[in-house]
Amino acid sequence: MVHPDRVKIHKPETQSGGTVIYRMSRDQRVGDNWALLFARELAESTGRSLAVVFTLMPSYPGANLRHFDFMLRGLETVEQKLQALNIPFCLLLNNDVSVALKEFIKQNNVTVVVSDFDPLRHKQEWIADINTIEGVAHYEVDTHNIVPCRKASPKAEFGAYTLRPKIKRLLSEFLTGFPELKPQQNTPQITGTYPSVREAYALATFDSSVTAIKNIVPGEEAALNALHHFIPHKLAGYAINRNNPCIDGQSGLSPYLHFGQLSAQRVAWEVSLRPDSPDKDALLEELIVRRELADNFCFYNPHYDSPEGFPEWARKDIDLHRKDEREYLYTRDELEAATTHDPLWNAAQTEMVRTGKMHGYMRMYWAKKILEWTPSVETAMEYAIYLNDTYSLDGRDPNGYAGIAWSIGGVHDRAWFFRPVFGKIRYMSYSGCKSKFDVAAYMQHISHITL
Repeated sequence: MVHPDRVKIHKPETQSGGTVIYRMSRDQRVGDNWALLFARELAESTGRSLAVVFTLMPSYPGANLRHFDFMLRGLETVEQKLQALNIPFCLLLNNDVSVALKEFIKQNNVTVVVSDFDPLRHKQEWIADINTIEGVAHYEVDTHNIVPCRKASPKAEFGAYTLRPKIKRLLSEFLTGFPELKPQQNTPQITGTYPSVREAYALATFDSSVTAIKNIVPGEEAALNALHHFIPHKLAGYAINRNNPCIDGQSGLSPYLHFGQLSAQRVAWEVSLRPDSPDKDALLEELIVRRELADNFCFYNPHYDSPEGFPEWARKDIDLHRKDEREYLYTRDELEAATTHDPLWNAAQTEMVRTGKMHGYMRMYWAKKILEWTPSVETAMEYAIYLNDTYSLDGRDPNGYAGIAWSIGGVHDRAWFFRPVFGKIRYMSYSGCKSKFDVAAYMQHISHITL
């Protein structure tokens, strides 16, 4: 059974019969997926059939070939797994996802839609739009968070220190294993012709200005392989190694978690079975508290991607220092090309452009320097979000928006000592990085990476 607190009932059922669809979006996997399990349970218990629908929007905001290539290669495995379970997978290729979905619902006598939870504004607008469809019940299932976002807290939290105790009180209730998804007996008769994932890849026109990343294998199986490599080989020492950009000490799971090819709950469940250690604690803190804090921020703060979403003390501080002189000013093109005076920052930007990821510690330094080198905080936010969303495989994500807002606007942080330009926003420097790791070794490593 899916925990009822994972399920938000937007519109209850008013009729029997018809087809149930799971509108897969954020959580692109078959295994360990509470939304899919809920849809399957609902269909089976009411004698209906289930289909999975995915709306592919080639002009998705901020996405390009790098993201679509990784996503679609992963969706091929979803398509294959669902086929083996006798569950149709229907890909709707249309830049107007609302029109495409409504047409599918009408053609196929859909009476129930199950959506997965996503806190971002445009995804919540899609949810609201489904609620307007007459005669169609709608459920939203949080399968991305371990403790469901709405259950963890009913409001925007000040920081990890306020959300952590709320999550810990509920964790034993929600951190469980997963039941098996069983094959479907009653296959729905689907009206309409829908391309396979491979056909859609060939048919669609994506922004090809950013190259695809081919050295990371996408999909559920690859994600689980990465997890099962990380736990025995890299979990030991994680608490220390994760913050050193010169060491391959991070999990490497972020792209899989972003595209929902891997369940955070699966990661937490398997790690929770390991002996207690600072490394285990550090991973679970990042995976559960920090990650779910980002969802909390984006869900309850509609201005998560602008200075309007900063805490009051930071907004006041920013206004006080708007006219502070900047020693360096760079355009977005100069930042994008990694042509600043700072070789460490250039290396971080180059890492992201060439590999689709940036070391977590460097992301903080990278974003803070954008604040220091642009004429306003609004410009800094715009540039940082553009660069992160364009080049990071895990861009366009609550973690990215929360991380940038922390770096530039003090979100989930406290006031620090005064500095020009920054005011009381936490400051980071080249010399500070130099005291924590071998910056020369990091820069040399990045210089040898090719596209």
